[in-house]
Amino acid sequence: MEKKRLGVLVSGRGSNLQALIDASKKDDYPAKVVVVISNKKEAYAIERAKKENIPVYVVKREDYRSKREYEEKIREILLEYKVDLVVLAGYMKIIGKTLLEAFPWRIINIHPSLLPSFPGLEAQKKAWEYGVKISGCTVHFVDEGIDSGPIIGQRAVLVYDDDTPETLAERILQEEHKLIVESVKKILTEEYEIIGRRVVFKKKGDENI
Repeated sequence: MEKKRLGVLVSGRGSNLQALIDASKKDDYPAKVVVVISNKKEAYAIERAKKENIPVYVVKREDYRSKREYEEKIREILLEYKVDLVVLAGYMKIIGKTLLEAFPWRIINIHPSLLPSFPGLEAQKKAWEYGVKISGCTVHFVDEGIDSGPIIGQRAVLVYDDDTPETLAERILQEEHKLIVESVKKILTEEYEIIGRRVVFKKKGDENI
């Protein structure tokens, strides 16, 4: 099986990147990480990529005059590596028009809440402070908004009375690792349509979708 090519954008420790790397080592997994791009030179995700001999680039926003030029550099790298799908794995920048147009509906993001609740930063803390009893994580297509694209998959996580923002975040993270691996596989191996905000996967034998 020829594996599809993933480009992963990161800003932090890269545990979701590691989950994808580990999954890609299995013969029956349909994708492999071919390039990693970080906007922070101190991100531990860089070390994870280097350990696996995956090409890694540091592209910092402050090194470019405009967001467009910054994203043009990222686009150049992703196209050079013939990336089929772009995965945002803890990438702390809003994706702009330059990348969205280069990879239409081929950029996905993992977010640590059950969207549309608690978009943006510190989602786990916001959920804990709000007092919700169920939180979780979401993988969605990226559009021009903040965590607002059509939802591909979600996993729920119970919030316990003795949780802290940190313990809740850690349990959500464990589900993120599973969900990002599952969602990439689903997007690359199953037929689907984006109908309005809904991602509708075609069931075998269903010719009406």
